[in-house]
Amino acid sequence: MNKLDLFSDHHLVRQSLAAVIEIAEAFKLEKGRMPVLMEVCGSHTMAFARSGIKQRLMDHVKLIAGPGCPVCVTDQKSIDAMIQLADEPDTILCTFGDMMRVPGSASTLMKAKTEGKDIRVVYSPLESVKIAQQHPDKEVIFLGIGFETTIPILALAIREAEKMELHNFTIWMTTKLVEPVLRELLDAGEVKVDGFLLPGHVSVVLGKTSYDFLMKEYQVPGVISGFEPVQLLTGMYKLIDLLHNQKVDILNDYTHVVKEHGNAVARELLHTYFEFGDEAWRGMNVIPKSGLVLKDQYARFDAKKKFNVAVKEPRKVKCRCGEIIRGLINPEECVLFNKGCTPVHPIGPCMVSSEGTCAAHYQYMREE
Repeated sequence: MNKLDLFSDHHLVRQSLAAVIEIAEAFKLEKGRMPVLMEVCGSHTMAFARSGIKQRLMDHVKLIAGPGCPVCVTDQKSIDAMIQLADEPDTILCTFGDMMRVPGSASTLMKAKTEGKDIRVVYSPLESVKIAQQHPDKEVIFLGIGFETTIPILALAIREAEKMELHNFTIWMTTKLVEPVLRELLDAGEVKVDGFLLPGHVSVVLGKTSYDFLMKEYQVPGVISGFEPVQLLTGMYKLIDLLHNQKVDILNDYTHVVKEHGNAVARELLHTYFEFGDEAWRGMNVIPKSGLVLKDQYARFDAKKKFNVAVKEPRKVKCRCGEIIRGLINPEECVLFNKGCTPVHPIGPCMVSSEGTCAAHYQYMREE
């Protein structure tokens, strides 16, 4: 049995589940309530639902999905702007597949594509650079979403376009950073959490020490976790154990890929091409310095500066993705869930994304 199989071994999963239930019940006995944990990462949200762990622990641990799905937190204005840009002649838009079905105010990128606009799904921003090289007579714009995991790849795309001396490639930057949004959640005080299960992928870039502010400034513990069932459960166990023993610490339970100070090469790429910028989050308005924007010397690659796009305020709908992203409600509390909003006819991004909370509930936790 290799190591990855070990993380999904049924015997170990059952043992780990029993251990989590035991420590959670000890916490309940002392506090008179369940421990409340937030999984920050959308991949964790989907992994908890798909593995059945969230359903199995429902009476022992309250798990809240956090704002870590990159598609879900992309503001509606960016979708509207990209659809508007698609109307421009001699323009090619490139984006990740999940973004195609996210509703804007009046349409989606998918619908715009079926209407004849040149919109292409790519697996990497570097593919869009190649498209720009192959089509020098067209403007190629990449919709740059994502957290710290994805942003270094955007930097590589800029570096590649610079090497090729391309003048027809830009990125519409709408990236997000983990630390500012966690601060926003804790400062707002709308959702009460005892501790955080911290994202494995983002932590590969950031490193364990990037979460020290949680411990030092907010006295909230956290554990960096992997994504397989045993990894999820051991992360939960260690976090509840900290809470039960009234210890505030940041633990790394994903040590084979997450280092103390992260990935130095990726961080250097971020600092070379980007600087902090204010960023709009779906359901949370603008959070100061919560995203990265291109530095002035790379402004020629900035789609927001190159193209004059003015979009109206998004049309208001009954979708409650904003509250779901902030951990304030469960998907079932949205009047649209499994009625007007389904994976076939999504109204909000949380139902579209492969990391979305509503998609996870619909696929694995919905009562028929």
